[in-house]
Amino acid sequence: MQVVWEKFANYFEVEPRYVPITKEKPYLTVDGMLAAVDENTIGVVPILGRHLQRGVRTGEGARRRLDDLQQRTGLDIPMHIDGASGGFIAPFLDPQLEWDFRVARVHSISASGHKFGLVYPGLGWIVWAKKEYVPEELIFHVSYLGGDMPTLALNFSRPGAQVLLQYYNFLRLGREGYRRVMQASKDAASFLAKALAKMDAFEVLTDGSDMPLVTWTTAPGERIWNLHDLSAKLRERGWQVPAYPMPADIQDVTVMRVVFRNGVSIDLIRLLLDDLTASMQFLDALPAPIPTAETDATPFHH
Repeated sequence: MQVVWEKFANYFEVEPRYVPITKEKPYLTVDGMLAAVDENTIGVVPILGRHLQRGVRTGEGARRRLDDLQQRTGLDIPMHIDGASGGFIAPFLDPQLEWDFRVARVHSISASGHKFGLVYPGLGWIVWAKKEYVPEELIFHVSYLGGDMPTLALNFSRPGAQVLLQYYNFLRLGREGYRRVMQASKDAASFLAKALAKMDAFEVLTDGSDMPLVTWTTAPGERIWNLHDLSAKLRERGWQVPAYPMPADIQDVTVMRVVFRNGVSIDLIRLLLDDLTASMQFLDALPAPIPTAETDATPFHH
């Protein structure tokens, strides 16, 4: 889960209800969703694109169950689609997938322009299906700049450079250009996943077949190193490949993840694989495990 939702709940004093995930189902399940909603629920937030399992969860199952819930109880609960990762992938690589405003219960969608939107950090988008879905009390009308200027933001002055770059990319690349970029990123992810799958030390969780990212964990077996050790060793070669534990209920699982954006070539992945192999050989050759502190393992600090 992105920390933005924790911030939202804190800033707007909303009681968040996080649906637990499991190793077998590391995503929002409809049964878990229904157990969390009640007459005070303001919305359900499915995530478009999974980082921990093959496949893309679209929220279609949640929509059907919420329709049934409304018929039985009268509760009309809207959906917001968190498209931070998948919002710039699905429209170009899987246009037939119905996850957006074609689903009537979806009231709003958010997406990150700085993830797969090909813009540098600092740009995020949110779109509402209808104007009446936007809370009027969140819109402030400013007149001291001349005329009426409605603003919907937590702060007033924001740079516009990222917006201009997004606009330029849309014009410059077009739909076909974005499709080619996303396809190339997904092909690169699949290349890494296939190489990792051939290594006995790893179990690939997401293989790049749906999203241009690869997530893996260690395969069952005895070894004197863990993924935190491997991440630290890779950092010596200039690679920042994070190793981190999963959320509550499966926090005993540690994974590594690589996200593929435009410009990550097959040649670059081959260099990563060479350094990954060399790092594993170094760790395997150690006479004993690397000493660790009692605090949570982390290879570096930001």
